[in-house]
Amino acid sequence: MKIVVTGGAGFIGGNFIHYYLKAHPEDRVICIDKLTYAGNLSTLAPVMNNDKFRFVKADICDRETVFALFEEEQPDAVINFAAESHVDRSIEDPEVFLRTNILGTATLMDACRVFGNVRYHQVSTDEVYGDLPLNRPDLLFTENTPIHTSSPYSSSKAGADLLVQAYNRTYGLPVTISRCSNNYGPYHFPEKLIPLMIVNCLYDKPLPVYGEGLNVRDWLYVEDHCKAIDLIVRKGRIGEVYNVGGHNEMRNIDIVKLIIRELGKSEDLITYVTDRKGHDLRYAIDPTKIHEELGWLPETCFEEGIKKTIKWYLENRSWWEEIINGEYQHYYEKMYNNR
Repeated sequence: MKIVVTGGAGFIGGNFIHYYLKAHPEDRVICIDKLTYAGNLSTLAPVMNNDKFRFVKADICDRETVFALFEEEQPDAVINFAAESHVDRSIEDPEVFLRTNILGTATLMDACRVFGNVRYHQVSTDEVYGDLPLNRPDLLFTENTPIHTSSPYSSSKAGADLLVQAYNRTYGLPVTISRCSNNYGPYHFPEKLIPLMIVNCLYDKPLPVYGEGLNVRDWLYVEDHCKAIDLIVRKGRIGEVYNVGGHNEMRNIDIVKLIIRELGKSEDLITYVTDRKGHDLRYAIDPTKIHEELGWLPETCFEEGIKKTIKWYLENRSWWEEIINGEYQHYYEKMYNNR
């Protein structure tokens, strides 16, 4: 099997490539990534010399390049991780989110249609459902929960999801969609909550917490998510949406305090900052459908996963230090100047 993975130099996409090449060493993986601020090619350094792996620096909105690559490689499946994904950045500059997350998705699916009706999987987010009240722990997002977005980011992802479903109905393109809860684990860009708190703790810098830190998220260890996507692509029903959740609901402030304890720091580092505009209160996913149809369940409890994550950041300081000082952006040139 030959698969195209877009956004593979990002957090979840990079973890998926590491997982997939180990799980399916007979398959070939072609990674497309634009290497924007969140795309870090050093994430893929361990697989760059694997003869079953190819990296292509490209924008998924670049129709000519995408079509040429599909014509050359003739892939069997496409898994689209490529997305602008930081909510705060979407509030500041919505247009780039609409371009990448919607038009990029259309470009990929058009290539799938032209070159053999290629199997297409869209990696989406639980944020398309909006949020849930804090005082109703019985309420969970299901695949039938209406879309109700809160930010330009989640709106762009919801628009992409609707487009994917339309391509299935209009053109018969074989598609699936997965909507995941918050991921955490290795290679997570340090502007996100968990890696930001780990790094700031290590530097004894203030730990910025929105509002009172009472917002609740369902946390999913990234490797568990990768296994779910693999199952959906191979065995999921065409045209279906699958929710992928971790059964790990945590308040932001409790996560921050847990990280502080694990690193032996003081809670005096916590600094409460003005809340984000339109900040969703609670996300919680019901993954019953993927469990009943495909047998998937999350394997990593949060207490285990956060310890593994902290350990990874302690053992891979050079990875995130290069990001903080900006050196990671020159990694592409370092990797390819002599090739």
